[in-house]
Formats: sequence, structure tokens, C-alpha cells
Amino acid sequence: MTTPGSSATPFGRALCAMITPFTGTGALDLDGAQRLADHLVSAGCEGLVLSGTTGESPTTTDAEKTALVTAVREAVDGRASVVAGVGTFDTRHTVELALAAEKAGADGLLVVSPYYSRPPQDALEAHFREVADASGLPLMLYDIPGRTGTRIEPTTMIRLAGHPRIVAVKDCSYDFLAAQKVLAATELAYYAGCDEHNLALYAVGGAGYVSTVANVIPAQLRAVLDAFEAGDTPVSARLQQRATPLVESVTASGLPGTVTAKALLTRLGLPAGPVRPPLLPADREATDELMAVYGEFVGAG
Repeated sequence: MTTPGSSATPFGRALCAMITPFTGTGALDLDGAQRLADHLVSAGCEGLVLSGTTGESPTTTDAEKTALVTAVREAVDGRASVVAGVGTFDTRHTVELALAAEKAGADGLLVVSPYYSRPPQDALEAHFREVADASGLPLMLYDIPGRTGTRIEPTTMIRLAGHPRIVAVKDCSYDFLAAQKVLAATELAYYAGCDEHNLALYAVGGAGYVSTVANVIPAQLRAVLDAFEAGDTPVSARLQQRATPLVESVTASGLPGTVTAKALLTRLGLPAGPVRPPLLPADREATDELMAVYGEFVGAG
């Protein structure tokens, strides 16, 4: 398994929740995915997370997910970790996707809480353990109750940390206290899943981030962590603050991050393509506003 991180950062620190490029007709664009992956890694991403929320996993087929892992694995050629999103609302299906991702060359698995059925905590724990037992790959648990309807409670997280292949968490719980409690009680690598928390979580012992905004400004977000790691907290804070308007525009503008990231990437001439229904693309006015904020960010640099 190729990973640039240590045991404390099993998939690296600066991870991008990569969009899934499509052609103009909505087909999977594997060439575009390879070009985007190479661009992101060359700009400082230490890992790419595929087929997550930003990657439109609900609307890609099993075959497309596997093909995407294979293509991106080839493009990064050991320069970054490749984490495959395999979580579904069905344990059996999730296991099937996990095994397919392992065969395709993934370095790890992103496993979201089962959605819609809203399993209680004992069932949720059993689900994650069954997926972890099924393959030889390390797991990153994805806690995003705003989308799944189910929280991975801190006590459940602490029990799951005892499994040898459950090594990390993508935290979109917006519960900073709970994150610190789990960090203090376990050796789980905690990754900020909300870009406004990138520096804050890293400062209290987090492993880094899995970022939607890194699709657009990968080098600048990596610089936040680098400055903090170098001991220059004021510079790190300024860099995080400078990115805040763009973070807000991409992730909190009323449009899904997939939609805003793809709108910006398209304007910037990078592979993206349309979103798949039920999502709708950003209209011209929204895209112009995004580009204005992006232009201010770049100009302030």
C-alpha cells in the first residue's frame, strides 16, 4: 500500500475530496479524472478521496467507481494515497464495493454511515466492523449526520478505534468537543471534513483535512498546514482566514459543494463537466459570483 503519511496521518495530511469529472454528455471522463488527479497532486495534495459526497457517489455506478480508482491510481503513480468511497445504506453492497476498490488498487476506504435506515448505534458499529473485516484495507469512517441522519456517537467511535483496520475519521459532525474527546481517547487520525475547521482541528491534534475546496486551491490550503507545522501559527491563521470567503462561497452558498467546485473548475479550464441529476449546475450569475470571490482570493495572494 502506498501512503505518504505516518501512522498518525495514514493517508497524508492534505487530502482532496475530488470531484468526479464527466463528459459533456454526462459519461464518466476517465481521462479528465487522470488529468485532474495529476494537477491536484502536483499542487500539493497528499491524498485523493474518490466517490465521496463531492464525488457524486450516489449517482455513479459500481463499475464507474471501480474504473475511477484504477484510473486515478495510475495517474498518481504512488505520489499520493487513493481513498475510495464505498459507503452505502446496505452492508452487503458496501462490502462488495470495498472488495472491488481493494482489487482496483485503492490504499484505503471511506465508509459513510448507512443513510435512510438510520441504524441504532449497535447496528452501526456492526456495519463498520463487517466492512473492516471484509478486506485488508484501512478504513476512514465518515461522520456526516446532516446527510445520513445518523451520528457516529463518540462512544461508538472509541469502541471502533479498537479494530486494527479502522484508523481514521472524516469529521463532518460540527461537534468540535466530541472530536477532541475521541482524539484524547484513541489513536484515530481525525480529518476535518469541513474546510472552516481545517486549521482548528489540526491545531488540537487532527491529522489534516479532506477538503472540497482543495479542488480549486490545493496549494493554498496545503500552505495552512505547512505554516502551522513549521511553528508559524500567525501565518497559518492568516492563510486560513484569507481562504474563508472562498470556503464560504464553495461550501455554504446554498449550493452543494459539488456544484460550486465544478462551476469553478470549468471556468478555470480544468476537468469537471456537468453534475448528474438530481443536482443542477450553477447558473451564470452564481458562477460569476464564485469567480469574483476566487479572483479576490488570488489577487490577495
